[in-house]
Formats: sequence, structure tokens, C-alpha cells
Amino acid sequence: MEWLTSIEQAVNAVTDPVSNFIWTYILVYLLLGVGVLFTVITRFMQFRLIGHMARVTFTSRGSGDGVSAFQAFATSLAGRVGTGNLAGVALALWVGGPGAIFWMWITALVGLATAFIESTLGQVYKVRHEDGVFRGGPAYYIERGLGQRWLGCVFAVFLIIAFGLAFCGAQANTISRALDAAFEVPSWLTGVVLVIMTAMIIYGGIKSVAQAAEKIVPFMAIAYLLVALYILFANASEVPAMLALIVKSAFGFGPAVGGAAGFAIKAAMENGVKRGLFSNEAGMGSAPNAAATATVRHPAAQGLVQSFGVVCDTLIICSCTAVVILLSGVYQTLMAGSPGADVQGIQLTQDAMTDHLGVFGTWFIAVAIFMFAFTSILADYAYSSVNIEYLFPRHAKQADQVLRIVVLLMVMVGAVASLDFIWHFADLAMGMMATVNLVAIVLLAPVALKVLRDYEQQRRDGVREPRFDPRRVLKHPEQVDGTVWPEKEAVRK
Repeated sequence: MEWLTSIEQAVNAVTDPVSNFIWTYILVYLLLGVGVLFTVITRFMQFRLIGHMARVTFTSRGSGDGVSAFQAFATSLAGRVGTGNLAGVALALWVGGPGAIFWMWITALVGLATAFIESTLGQVYKVRHEDGVFRGGPAYYIERGLGQRWLGCVFAVFLIIAFGLAFCGAQANTISRALDAAFEVPSWLTGVVLVIMTAMIIYGGIKSVAQAAEKIVPFMAIAYLLVALYILFANASEVPAMLALIVKSAFGFGPAVGGAAGFAIKAAMENGVKRGLFSNEAGMGSAPNAAATATVRHPAAQGLVQSFGVVCDTLIICSCTAVVILLSGVYQTLMAGSPGADVQGIQLTQDAMTDHLGVFGTWFIAVAIFMFAFTSILADYAYSSVNIEYLFPRHAKQADQVLRIVVLLMVMVGAVASLDFIWHFADLAMGMMATVNLVAIVLLAPVALKVLRDYEQQRRDGVREPRFDPRRVLKHPEQVDGTVWPEKEAVRK
């Protein structure tokens, strides 16, 4: 397909310089800086409340007939757990070396606070929708909290480009490569099957996506974790050396991978942070779109749930992929710069799993990436749907119909396009929307802090299930949808 190659080259020529500038000089430092800031001002909430996060995540089912708290968690986790966890980690290792994993962990640890702030804001400023499912997210809190609808529209456009176009294509691309490597399935056939499966769910709307995510995501995450733990214990004697390699490489010490960019601090940090953000999405502004759909009694509760999603995504699942690759003979081949050491993306993860488990590893990764990435496509649509309705409130149904067609087209294109084209496009779109969101949540952080203090105070007062009254907590309660947060009696122990 020469015409497709020409398009890819033209797009890369435009997107690469802009994307490199954003990531190299702006976003890496902004992302880490905002995460550290939120960690400090929330009094290290990600460490103080980690146990409560887990408890709320798995015990809070919400109230009402809309999307439950756990369904919103599963939807956001479906968006987080996908290409970034398998292909993204492999790419980070390929370009930035083992040190990239260290910076991915750091991104996740500070990202817990960022995820809490943005998802809490998504809940505070959400609005009712005629289908019974709430709508909210950065576009809504930018308009309602900052009074800047134009900036909300800018964010919405960036998100639709990133998720409705780039990320849908990236997920389909990864599935196509995995099935081709494992079962020699033609990419065009993979694309057709994905289009059919995706259409069957997204035409049921956001609630249908949430219900599918609730069933698929927990099963696939647990299965992947169990396999990684088996590999970890089977190679227990090599684990200390692997951990030492990760830490040393993060600071520029250690051997270089043949054919790769080496273990320079800059390469490790940039790729670790970039792939960490792509994976856990903390600060990107995507998860708040799912968080806002949940029917809960207090915004902070869903903020804590979404923070725990970062733990599941990066600290657990991404680490599983890193373990599988770094403990494999395939990675040793890369270290030695041997012939055939040019695998990258999902192929590196797949080859590493095969090295550990034989043909079962090949099949397992193919099935795992299909499930991971397919549910991510569903979440990508859900995020885009929220924002297309924000842009065209008077013609929401018609706009959503067009979006569904575009998403299905991008799934087909992504299945047959090259890895570089899809990833480069995704990096640029992600960088642009994340920059807008990070600026917005810094300005609105005082609101989220008041909500957190109210939640913690109610718990100290013996309230089992804190409830939110914007008139008591917020300086400008008129900015909040009054039909969403009516004053209710708190439930005490």
C-alpha cells in the first residue's frame, strides 16, 4: 500500500518535531512537577489512604440505576490497561532501557495524587443526561469551574483526536501484530473482526461499554498477573540482579542494548514517563470521563477508586510485562546486540513470553493483548462519546452516530497501518490534551482539596458513607449541577 506509506511519512514529518518538543521540554517536567505538587498538598494521600482506596474500589457499588462505582473503575481500567501495558512497556525498554521502568514507577507513584484530583473534579462538575448516565470530565470542569467553554472545547477536540482516532488505531494495530505473530492471521481479517465486535457493543452506548468492561477487565487482569507471578518465582534467583539493573540504568549506569538508544538518563526518563502516562493516563484527562459517569454519594470516593486504578495498571500490570521481558533470553539477545535483535513493540513481549512458556506463551500473549486492547477500544469510544456530546449538545445523537463510524474506520486502518505511524500520532495527541488538562487541574486543585478534606472529616466524625453537599463545601456551589448533588443525610456507624 504505497499510498498509505506516503500518508504515514507525511504525517510523521509534521507530528514528530512537535511531539518531541512537547515531551522533551514541557510535558515530562510538567507531569512530574504537578504530581509532586499534588502529593505534597494532599499530604501524601496516595500513601495515607492506599488501604482505603482498595477497600472503596472493591466494596463500593454506588447507588441508582446509572453506572456503578465499580463499572466506572472497570471502564477507566479498560482504557488504561491495553497497548501501553504490553507494547508500550516493550517500547520503553527498547528505546530507554531498563531505567525506563524505574521512571514509569515514579510516574505512577506521583500520578496517584494527580488521578485523584482530576477524577474528583470530574465527579464534582458532572451533569445529568437523559439516558440516565452522568456526563463529565475535563471539558465540563474547565467550563463550569473555570468559566472557559472555549478551552473545554479545545480539550474535547484533542481528546477525540487522541482516543477516537489515534488510540483506537494503536490498540487495533497491536492486536493485529499479536495475532499475526501467534496464528498468522492476516491483518485485514483482524480488522474486520474487530470492527464487527466493536460495533456490537458501542452501539449500545456508554452503559453497554461499562457493563462489558465490568465482566472482562477483572478476569484478564488477574490471569495476566498470575502468569507473571509464575515467571517471577520460576526465575527468583535472577530477580535481585534485575531490580538492580532497573535502578542503576535509571541514572545512566549499565550496559547499552545493541541497536537501541542506550541507557542515558534522558532517554530512560522520557520514555518511562511517556509510556507510563500512556499506560496509566494519570493527568491526561481521560479517566475523569469515566469517573464522572459513576453514581456515588461523594466525589472523593470515586477519586480514590480511580487512584487505585493507577496502582493496578502501572505498578502491577506494567511491572508484570517488565518482569517477563527482563528475565527472558530474548532480552539477553538484545543486550548482546545479536542478529534478530530488532524486535519491538508487542513482538518483544510476545517473544519474551514464548521464551518462558514455549508455544503457550505465544498464544497467551495473543489472547491477552486481544482482550486488553479490545476493551481499551471500547473505553476510547466511551471517552470520545462524552466529549462529542459536549461539543454538540443540541445534536448529540447525530454527532455520536458519526463518531461511531469514525471509530470503526480507525480500528480498520489501525489494524493494517505501521507501528511507528500509529504511535507517533498517539504521542502528539496525548501530549496536547494532557498539557491542557494539567493546567486546568492545577487551577482547580483547591476545589478538589476541599472535597478531600470534607470526605476525611466525615469519616473522622464516624460517617460510614460520606455524602457531598456542595453548599457546605464549595465557595461557588452554583457552578455545580444542583440536580446531581442534593443535600442528603449522612450515614453514620
